[in-house]
Amino acid sequence: MASLQTLSKSFSGWVFFCCCCCLPLLLTSSLPLKGAPAAHHACRLRKINFQQPYIRNRTYTLAKTASASDKDTDNRLIGQQLFVNIRENNRCYLMKRVVEFIVKDVLLTEVKNQYPYVEEVAQFLASLTSELSSCQFSGKREHIEQNLEQMKSKMEQLGENGKTKAIGELDLLFDYMENACTDAPKKGGNKKKN
Repeated sequence: MASLQTLSKSFSGWVFFCCCCCLPLLLTSSLPLKGAPAAHHACRLRKINFQQPYIRNRTYTLAKTASASDKDTDNRLIGQQLFVNIRENNRCYLMKRVVEFIVKDVLLTEVKNQYPYVEEVAQFLASLTSELSSCQFSGKREHIEQNLEQMKSKMEQLGENGKTKAIGELDLLFDYMENACTDAPKKGGNKKKN
């Protein structure tokens, strides 16, 4: 009988512990609510992706080479205008979409034979978007699509020079992607003015 009382007391102690300590922890955990997107967890890249001197050097060299051929100094494809009306938690998603476009519609076209390191940089950028495959937007999508369309439209208006300009701004793309998608954004990494 004594062991039954001891067992009963320890059981009620565990119930008390779970109700008072564990339940509040579970209720206040950072798990997403049912039906709520878990976008911000999936929209993060490791800082180490951007700290590889080899690929940073290749990207910046490619950008510098193409920039030397860019005859248009008045327009900017990759800049702060991309983030107009975009909430901070959607910026990484936006940059993922920009990078997907640049890889598919610029780097993996006929220009890959015109500049050094295009395939290496395209492969690196594609690996980043692959890591972000489950990154989704939250809220309204219209501003994201509108800003993407403005960038694409501006590139088309520039004609032949549009792709050259996009490649010449790969250093900016690299920096914006790093700032938007890593937990510890770089401070003031933009080397070119808008």
